[in-house]
Amino acid sequence: MRVALVHDWLVTSGGAERVLETLSEMFPHAPIFTGVVDRKRISLQLQSREIIPSFVQKMPRSTKWYNRYLPFLMYAFEQFDFSSYDLVISSSAAVAKGIITPPNTVHVAYVHTPMRYAWDMYHEYRNKEAHGITKMFMGPIFHYARMWDRLSADRADILVANSHFVQRRIRKYYHQDSEVVYPPVGVQRFRFNKSPGVYWLVLSRLVSYKRVDLAILAAKRLGIKLIVAGDGPEGAYLRNLAGPEVEFMGTVSDDAATALIENARGLIFPGQEDFGIVPVEMQAAGHPVIAYGRGGVLDTVIDRQTGVFFDRQEVDAVMDAIRLAEETPWNPDLIRRHAQEFAPDVFRENMTRVIDQALNSSATSY
Repeated sequence: MRVALVHDWLVTSGGAERVLETLSEMFPHAPIFTGVVDRKRISLQLQSREIIPSFVQKMPRSTKWYNRYLPFLMYAFEQFDFSSYDLVISSSAAVAKGIITPPNTVHVAYVHTPMRYAWDMYHEYRNKEAHGITKMFMGPIFHYARMWDRLSADRADILVANSHFVQRRIRKYYHQDSEVVYPPVGVQRFRFNKSPGVYWLVLSRLVSYKRVDLAILAAKRLGIKLIVAGDGPEGAYLRNLAGPEVEFMGTVSDDAATALIENARGLIFPGQEDFGIVPVEMQAAGHPVIAYGRGGVLDTVIDRQTGVFFDRQEVDAVMDAIRLAEETPWNPDLIRRHAQEFAPDVFRENMTRVIDQALNSSATSY
């Protein structure tokens, strides 16, 4: 069986790329089709694979400006020819699911999220993130992008959501059913630490919707130690908010992030995410998670067993959750066992089931 993998763009190493890495392990001979690739910024595992970029790769500064080339990428993915493949698996948070496959080729689309900047976060991006000419053209471009994105979701034989939150968003924006398969989290690389550390941790890009400001202000008012690892456009603003209890680490390596997680008291996760890998990683080390009780954490954290939810993105709500977490006698063994439910082997098993289902359904249709 000839298999191909498809991914939006390969310019960084994040959660979506970890999914692609695991899929590439499942299908070691499958080429990877993508919009643009920067080989220096992806994992060694992906660097070793056959990667076929679209024509957008040749456009000026494509690996930096790929988001600006969104209309070209929509067209570019439609130009890939999959007529010689039996199975195509796309990994998509934007345009990869928009490929065109012939009737006898099965297309399984793993959807990390419907395009957030086109749908539910459109107004936030337009009002807070976009500036100048980008903001001027964002309206008409994303009007077209929403129509294309909705229609492109019909092209897959089966849609797979990475959480029940994303499944609900697929139903709302695409009017499609989907299967839920949680992404693989490398829980095995975290040392199980039954002893709580002295600091709470935020490990995140510093952008407005992550609401890191809530964790910083809560720590400042409670006088507890907080380490913030990560960087982004909100960095200077957040440093001005912080008191002496808050330490900023900037961007950290994978090894440094692992050590910070293993030795933390727990994680503060004040934003709303589609899935959220870091909460699972913290639980893999045996530590609890304080999280805004919306989005993907409803799948990954058990309230009052592996963490504490707060129901309002307000400082006093975060403070109450921290106080409760500090008072709770956590069971590190239970927390660790829960994290094992998101291990790569579980992902492989569930994706194999979904793929077999799609192949069998296709075989009985012809």
